[in-house]
Formats: sequence, structure tokens, C-alpha cells
Amino acid sequence: MIKKISYLALALFISSTTWAQFGLSSEMATENPSEWKASVKKTSDSVYTVSVVATIDATWHLPSQKELGEDENGPIPTEFNFEYDPDTLEKLGSTQEPQGITKFDEIFETNLTYFQDKAVFEQDFKVKAENATLDLEILFMICNDEMCLPQDQQRFNFEVQNSVLQLAETKAIEIESKDKVNTEALKLNLIGKSDYRLNTDEPDDSNLTIFLLGFVGGLIALLTPCVFPMIPLTVSFFTKGAKTKKLGLINAILYGAFIFLIYILLSIPFHLLDSVNPEILNNISTNPYLNVTFFVIFMIFAFSFFGYYEITLPNSWSSRLDQKATSVGGVVGIFFMALTLALVSFSCTGPILGSLLGGSLSSDGGATMLTFGMGGFGLALALPFALFALFPNWLNSLPKSGGWLNTVKVVLGFLELGLAFKFLSNADLVQHWGILKREVFIGIWILIGIGLVLYLFGKLRFPHDGPKQKLSKGRLFFGIITLAFVVYLIPGLTNSPSANLKLLSGFPPPLFYSVYEKDTEGPLGLKAYKDFDEGLKVAQQQNKPILLDFTGWACVNCRKMEEQVWSVPEVYETIKNDYILISLYVDDKAKLSDNDQFNFERSNGTVKKIRTIGDKWATFQTLNFKNNSQPYYVLLSPKLEVLNETIAYEPSSKAYLSWLMQGLENFENKKR
Repeated sequence: MIKKISYLALALFISSTTWAQFGLSSEMATENPSEWKASVKKTSDSVYTVSVVATIDATWHLPSQKELGEDENGPIPTEFNFEYDPDTLEKLGSTQEPQGITKFDEIFETNLTYFQDKAVFEQDFKVKAENATLDLEILFMICNDEMCLPQDQQRFNFEVQNSVLQLAETKAIEIESKDKVNTEALKLNLIGKSDYRLNTDEPDDSNLTIFLLGFVGGLIALLTPCVFPMIPLTVSFFTKGAKTKKLGLINAILYGAFIFLIYILLSIPFHLLDSVNPEILNNISTNPYLNVTFFVIFMIFAFSFFGYYEITLPNSWSSRLDQKATSVGGVVGIFFMALTLALVSFSCTGPILGSLLGGSLSSDGGATMLTFGMGGFGLALALPFALFALFPNWLNSLPKSGGWLNTVKVVLGFLELGLAFKFLSNADLVQHWGILKREVFIGIWILIGIGLVLYLFGKLRFPHDGPKQKLSKGRLFFGIITLAFVVYLIPGLTNSPSANLKLLSGFPPPLFYSVYEKDTEGPLGLKAYKDFDEGLKVAQQQNKPILLDFTGWACVNCRKMEEQVWSVPEVYETIKNDYILISLYVDDKAKLSDNDQFNFERSNGTVKKIRTIGDKWATFQTLNFKNNSQPYYVLLSPKLEVLNETIAYEPSSKAYLSWLMQGLENFENKKR
């Protein structure tokens, strides 16, 4: 059972390395090393064979249609989808393919079947009536020995004329939205956009913030039982076991540098994902199933920290790396020693890294922010090994290992519980389940806080706690701080003006997502239109400028802006009285009606299926403003004139108000 838990906890990290096999630049993704042709031949009176020939460039290959087993990894199998009316056509058997090559793949560690150079696929159909139509969509990946290109598609259309099934002219992909009030396939005809800068940059301060948070996380990891005892042992090994003092010093510094490098490398697969589709990380972070998975994993981590079981990687992994480090020696051996430390300390560092992963991907910084966070974490973890090697006398000042290390783990367990419910809240918000309204969420955090207070005051105990001792000053101090935090949360249960909880903006659900009835579903009680065309009509009727707010249900910085900046009276009144607020939620998983769903063709020829509200507005933002971060604010006139430069997260209410007022002034000037 424990092994299964450890594998579950690693699932997201392992899946990221699998995705790395598919990663490449968006520029390269447009090059398709295959060519597809279709034809039809008659095999009997009313039976026809549809043939599709795939010609594949040298060094590339096409996966078979064969489905992979549950325990197998590999590229997505090639898929043939036929659409037809069963009353007019009858499909005979399955789509036939050539024998191909079956070979053990060292990357995916399983037998894979694929085709090289050329592959012919055949499907038989029986014609039952005139005027029949047959549409074929082929979904496929092209791979080489190093990577697979993102899944692509090919379409062919067939028709029956004079009782003969034949190839028809390929239909154009429908890319138009049903409602085209002021959009054409989601594209706006913006006026004056060259006059103002469309901000496509990520805020640098967010990267610095996540770096510092990662650094703090690394410092906390140092104080856990998995890492702390390793510091004096490892430093002593390098300084005393080396042939010379200088060599020992160099080796210890190298060891620290490799620890830093290893944690940086863990973020690389997410950059590869981001290059395939700029919206993919947002889709991952707001995916309800992934957020529920994070919730379950963090609950598992929490109870592991409480001491009810231990999450470890398979012993064989660390044993092999340890043997490698011993046998190889030199710089390579030191690298494997650093990798061994990363693995054996996973039971303590894994939950903290999971927090970094979830926090980064649910923010607008995505993969870049994750790298900064991992860098901060790795630097904090690596510094002691270099510093204590430089100043070995400092080792004598380190506190001895003891029960305080377990206290740190248990406190982290309570923090993991709080984070777990944040991920469950994300899923609840984007799916509109209504199970974790703001007051319910805050109530759960209050209960977790009370549990932590009881533990710090010695009233609550866990399996690995030592004998009861006199309450230390440290535990008393942190207990009082935690109790003050619980008291701070209590007004949040009332949803009164004092329940804003500005210090926590972005973590609890928004104020309007409440168990209490609200006049509007907009932030702070503002009237917010959640459809662009609807809001644009109102702006035209009232001749008011538009504040276009690209936001998200699970967007932390969006809540900070609403609860810390928009709540300032001058800003609030300006938005309420002078602007038409249009809030577009890019992570909303609610399905569009069948009539409003459509396919959107990107500039590189690939097609995105617009099936949810979030699909529509995320694509709308990326297409028109070359930006996919949230929050993101645009000021427009009812004629779609850009009234000021676009901005993203702006923590200064004074600067934000100035930006709004400048937009109003520019709007008045354009009316003259």
C-alpha cells in the first residue's frame, strides 16, 4: 500500500518527463514530415475500399493504431475516425494497416509498432443509398528517435454520386463563431492599438517573489529529518575524506552546485509543454481532475508528515545511484551523490516541491515562474553544503538532531492540509460545484488552524512525537501566532465588509462565491458581464468605455487585484460609475451550447476545438492581445478603440486609478 502511495505522489513528476518526449518549439511544430493522400477503388458491386497512403520522411516514423496497455507508455496511436449515416453507408470490418515494425523502445520501455517510409491504410464500405457522404478525420503523431511532434490531423471527404463512392473536395474547416456581432472567428478589429503598448511581458516581481518563496521552502526543507542530519555527514565526508583540503572544498561546492542544477532541470519539461501551446499550462493548472488529484496527493503528504506512514521512492533507485556515485568517482560521481540526496530526501522535500509546482502552474507565470521557484529551492538546499565546507567550524554551532525536527514535519503537515483544500477549491470554482463556498473554505482553515494550535501547545500528539516535555519558547511563540491567525479568519465566516481578509486575497474563493445571497455575481458586488458581445452592446447603448478584465476562477493575483486594489473607494467608484466591466473567465470549464461550439484555426494551421467558455475566452485573449496571463486589463471604447496601454497585475491602487483616469480622458478626447 505504501509503495502505491509513493507512486501516486510521483505521478505528476513522472508524467512531466513523458510529456518532454513530445516537446519542441512551436516553430518546429508547423513542419510536418509526412504527406497524406486518399483514393477509392471498387471491389464488388456495392463495396468500395477507401485507401489512405501516408508517406513519411526519412528518420521519422508513424505509430500504429494499436492501443497501448494500461501499464504501457508511448506516443498516441494513430486514429481513423469516419463520420457517415448508417442508413446510406455500412462500414465493413476495421481499418486495416500494414504489418509495420515492432521493436522494443528504450525510452518508453515497451514494444511499439510503427511504420517507416510509407504506410497504406484500407477501410471497406458498402454503399446503401445515393447522395451519401463520408468524412474522415485522421489523428496522428510523427516521431523520431528523440521526440514526437504534437498530435496533428488530416481530413478527407467522400461522396456517393451515381451509386459510386468517390473522393470529394475537402471541406474547409469551420472556424466562424455563430455570434459575430463584432468578432470574426474571435478576432477584434482593434483601432489605435499601435498608439499604446499591448503588454505581453510577465511581471518580473512575480518571478522574484516565487524565487524567494522557493528559497524559503528550501530553508524549511533543510530543517526536516530527511535533510538536516545529512549536512554535517556530507560536509565531513568531503572535507576530511579528500586527499587535500582544497580538493575537498571544491568537491563540496560542486556538490552544492549539482543540487541546484538538479532542481532547475525538474522544471524543463514544463517549458517544453509551454512551447507547444501557450495556453496548455493554464489548462493544466485549472483542470478540475488535476486539481482534485493534487488535493488527494497533498492529503497523502499531510498524513505522511503526521507520521502515520512514510512516502519514499523505491530503494533500488537510490541504491543504484549510490553505487554509480561510488564506482564512477570524480565530478560525475559527485553529480550522482547529489541526485541520490534528492531521491532519499523526497519524503520531506516532495510535498514542498508539490506546493511550488501547483502554485507556479496556477499563476500567470507558468513554466518560467516554476523555474524561478525551483531555483530558489535548490539554492537554499545547496548553500549549507558549500558554506559549511568553506567554514567547517560552523558545524559546531548547528543544533543537534532531535524531536524538534519531527515538530517541523508535523507543522508542515498542517500546512499541506490547508494547501490541499486550496486545490479542491480551484476544481470547485471552475466546475461551479458549489461545495466549497467562501465561508465553508474559511471554516475548514479555521479548524486546521485550531488543530495546529492544539499541537503546538502540546494538547494534540502524533505517532513520532517524543515524551511530553515542558513547552518550549519556540512552540509557545508559534502557537500564539497561529492562534492570532485563527482569530483573524473568524470574520470571514460572516461575509461582511470586514470579511475581506486582504492578507489572504486570492487564497479563499472570491467574496461573491458565498453561501449568502448576492445581488450580482461580479467582484465586490460590481455588475460584470461575462460575455464580451453582451457587454459591448451595453457599452454602445450607454456610450461608456469598457474595462476588459481577463480573469480566472483559480487566479490568485486576480483575487488580490479585486480585494486589495478594486476595493479602494476611488477605484471602486470609477469602475462602477464610469466603465462597463466585462470579466472573461479563461478557466471556466462550463460547456458552451452545441450551437456556440466551433473549431478555431490557428495561424500555423492547427485547429483548436472551442468547447467550453474558458476555451473561447482564452483563445480570444491570445489571438487579440498576444498574451495569456491573468489578470490582464484592457481599456476599450464602444468602437473598439484602445484607450490606454494594457496592464497586468498592478498592486498599487494609486497607479491603477491613474491608468483608469487616463483611459477616461482619452475616451473623452476621441468623442470630440
